[in-house]
Amino acid sequence: MLKRTKREAVAWVNQFKMQQAHNLNMDFKAFWEIYRNDMKERLRENTMRSKDYIVELKILPYFRNRNISEISAADIREWQNTLLKKGYSQTYLRTVNNQLSCIFNYAVKYYDLPRNPCRQAGTIGKSKADEMNFWTQDEFEQFISCMEDKPTSNCGFMILYWTGCRIGELLALTLEDFDEEEKTLRINKSYQRIGNRDVITDPKTQKGKRTITLPDFLVPELKEYTGRLYGLMAKDRLFQNTTKAYWEHEIQRGVELSGVKRIRLHDLRHSHASLLISKLGAQPNLVADRLGHEKIQTTLSTYSHLYPDQSRKLADQLEKLAEADEN
Repeated sequence: MLKRTKREAVAWVNQFKMQQAHNLNMDFKAFWEIYRNDMKERLRENTMRSKDYIVELKILPYFRNRNISEISAADIREWQNTLLKKGYSQTYLRTVNNQLSCIFNYAVKYYDLPRNPCRQAGTIGKSKADEMNFWTQDEFEQFISCMEDKPTSNCGFMILYWTGCRIGELLALTLEDFDEEEKTLRINKSYQRIGNRDVITDPKTQKGKRTITLPDFLVPELKEYTGRLYGLMAKDRLFQNTTKAYWEHEIQRGVELSGVKRIRLHDLRHSHASLLISKLGAQPNLVADRLGHEKIQTTLSTYSHLYPDQSRKLADQLEKLAEADEN
């Protein structure tokens, strides 16, 4: 036992020396620790926890003791094939594959690894699902009619559907974020429950900080709800006794009661975007501003299927312009 302990100690010292010297002659786990120690200072805590989870469960079991400089594209494809056999969703496969590729990109950029074997191996999965689930206005009205027994759930789902805010943004809302006179909600923070702690961070993107104009009918709904919260102070959260798990449970409860199709909590955001585009004909820049997308390309790529006639409209406008010049 003593010999084994000494051998492990020597191996640890050797790995540590290679880490300090930026020598890539180390196992994958040792390099993961380098990557993690750097990235944890730059990423949101919740993002880092998600990365930890994926690496610990899906990547380290396969690559833990392999020398990172010797991992080939063939090794990557073999690992990918093990994932493909698990029956994971296409979007999850892409997420896991991207996490491994990020680690190798880091090695290429900062530790002079000649190439990223993930790029040579090719990717797996898809960046977004083939079909986007969302509720029509009629489906939402059917759903929300079954939420009237719980004022908290009723108000929260009304905000999610009619503003398109993220669940973390909803849970971070405070009384002072609601401007009754201006009929607006200020979005400038996000809430996560991490372990046993409440964590408030900035929104997902810089443009996530925004002010959302409310439809008139939503203002008295919010006023009535906040009026029920006895002793609520300006900086108190409106939904402070709930977490994301509560809302995930509630949306499934409402689905079962109402009979509408099952969607994810995040799909309420897609439902709002669909409402803006399909029913109101909102232009991509306006949708991007309301949803807090950093780039309009994000809006276009996510909701391109909701703009099927935009190219035809553009061509028709060019036709009219040409006719006007001829006249």
